[in-house]
Amino acid sequence: MFNIEEELKKLPKKPGVYIMRDKFDNIIYVGKAIILRNRVRQYFRKNNKTKRIENMVSLIDHFEYIVTDNEAEALILECNLIKENRPKFNVLLKDDKTYPYIKIDVKSDYPNVFITRTILNDGAKYFGPYANPGSAKEMVDFIKQRFKIRQCKNFKSNKRACLNYHINRCLAPCMGYVTKEEYREQIDQIIMLLEGKIDKIIKELDKKMKEKAANQEYEEAANLRDTITAIERISQKQKVSNITENDIDVIGLAKNDISVCVEIFFVRKSKMIGREHYFFSDLKDVSNEEILSSFIKQYYLTKDEIPHRIMLKEEIEDKAIIEEWLSNRVGRKVELKSPQKGEKLRFVEMAENNAAVTLENKSKDKYDTLMELKEVLKMDKMPRKIETFDISNISRNQYGCWNVCIARWDN
Repeated sequence: MFNIEEELKKLPKKPGVYIMRDKFDNIIYVGKAIILRNRVRQYFRKNNKTKRIENMVSLIDHFEYIVTDNEAEALILECNLIKENRPKFNVLLKDDKTYPYIKIDVKSDYPNVFITRTILNDGAKYFGPYANPGSAKEMVDFIKQRFKIRQCKNFKSNKRACLNYHINRCLAPCMGYVTKEEYREQIDQIIMLLEGKIDKIIKELDKKMKEKAANQEYEEAANLRDTITAIERISQKQKVSNITENDIDVIGLAKNDISVCVEIFFVRKSKMIGREHYFFSDLKDVSNEEILSSFIKQYYLTKDEIPHRIMLKEEIEDKAIIEEWLSNRVGRKVELKSPQKGEKLRFVEMAENNAAVTLENKSKDKYDTLMELKEVLKMDKMPRKIETFDISNISRNQYGCWNVCIARWDN
């Protein structure tokens, strides 16, 4: 049974999202917090609350939460969960205009980069969402300044180049001063930047900067130096919502001496929409790789919806055969990925961190229950085993019970 007061004591002092549920397990409210412990406790303390909050609290039967690295991630995740579940006590959004995205019309001969709040199935690449609209605008301004792509809304051939070309802000594709291939190289670098491949870009720019400096081309070297600094300053990474990974399951695992917790994050249409967790016992001597392999095979055995990618920390031994099996099941390629660096690795670590928090709370529940049982039965030591004997084929006892339950401790 879910004890709200006991669960409030377990809340971590970390940022994240909390999910309130009623007795029918329906999500009735989703919120974010800089410190989960402080924010969630406020709902259950006697203070001045609005009628709406009082009504909501009266319906709360249990709650759960997802830990994030910072408030910005919690904000994006809160939005995704609200849109997916539409809780009755949240202010519900009616369209996709919550946060801006950066769009690149890659099907164009000379693609443009601009901000949009609507995602269309038009073959373009979208990056975001950006929690801070000012950051999206700053990124687009930076891209157009540093990469010198066209800034006109509608591309067409001209008889003369515009002012942006003359002030070194555009390569003037309208005049044929740059080939499609050369322009596409610029777009590829921009995509790499927006996908978060910052280290690779900086490494390439740093190499060019040193070459320019060695050739005494100091002005160009200074421009490259400023570009590196600007990229490091302006790049914002959001792992709870990454438009480049639009259909994945992320699996995290945590272990202690008694139990194992496997946590799954679901990302659909580039948004994290929810999670599940599962507990296993008596696996102390089993490797993480074996646990994950067995779990994946059992979990996806009856699942109709299988993502394009499944991300996990360990490289499992039977990866190839599992990929083949899952691919044959859905009629398309399914991959198992074990990222080693970057945002994908941090997303897996986020799942593992939440698995550890969930497992810690589960272990505390078990400990508290056994302590209570020890006191009720007046035992000298903590019970380690509970055995039940079925005597239904013999007779009832004086209390009308069919079963006998024995709690004991083992030396």
